[in-house]
Amino acid sequence: MSDLLARLPEVRGKYKANAELAKLTWFRVGGRADILFTPEDEADLIEFLVHKPADIAVTLIGMGSNMLIRDGGVEGVVIKLGRKFGKAEYIGDQQIIAGAAVADARVAKVAYDAALDGFAFLKGVPGGIGGALRMNAGAHGAEIKDILLYARAVDPQGEVHVLSCEDMGFGYRHCSVPEDYIFTSAVFEGNPLSQEMIKAKMDEVTDLREAAQPIKSRTGGSTFKNPEGTSAWKLVDQAGFRGHMNGGAGVSEMHTNFLINHGDAKAADIEDLGDMVKASVKQKLGVDLHWEIKRIGRKLSDKP
Repeated sequence: MSDLLARLPEVRGKYKANAELAKLTWFRVGGRADILFTPEDEADLIEFLVHKPADIAVTLIGMGSNMLIRDGGVEGVVIKLGRKFGKAEYIGDQQIIAGAAVADARVAKVAYDAALDGFAFLKGVPGGIGGALRMNAGAHGAEIKDILLYARAVDPQGEVHVLSCEDMGFGYRHCSVPEDYIFTSAVFEGNPLSQEMIKAKMDEVTDLREAAQPIKSRTGGSTFKNPEGTSAWKLVDQAGFRGHMNGGAGVSEMHTNFLINHGDAKAADIEDLGDMVKASVKQKLGVDLHWEIKRIGRKLSDKP
């Protein structure tokens, strides 16, 4: 680790060697980062990317809500955006600017304070704005593409790109922006509406989520994308996996598209369970499920 640190450029943010990552994810599992880098601000991030040796791998993690870090940890440098990326505010003209590290629910609250409609669905989306941009997050019939004006991102060479909603290439739980671009902020636009009506929408989202999802468990949100014409949870249920266990991991009894760490799961328990579900649904029902949870890092068997 000391050799790797010696090769990294000077920054104003913080480097941490052999950094624990499990506590940064909602699953609370996974290995360590060779190096964890928390940039001070966008300029610091750019300086790092410009001067970093090209052979050192870089991985970004957000709020860890829809992510599984494997037990062997993550090689190279893991970047986690810090406080300077965690601000959201109303800027007038029915627009809100938010850093990539801002919680989705926080943006919904800023919109409520500004009496702006269109953001209530974010109350039910776990995670932060960076992840929401990366996967076109959505809930209750709305998606991030419905409110995005433009996003700001930094590419691996440190060049800044300002991307319109059209530039993002949005699809269902997908955007076409290169995976190695790092989103740093975004500007959203809503429509005027009374706070009373916005609150009613937000309360409905919250009530539905609390009634249908195991939000108090150690989970990574929706495990699989919904296939066209059906819901992933229905397929998992039909395949007989409700409550199924694998080591310390299980399929939720409450919502079968959620995998849960029951307290002592390894990342491998969770990933293997998801792969079992995929294989069974394909065999029994003839449908291909695709992971919505992003899985990163090395399996223990791959670690040198």
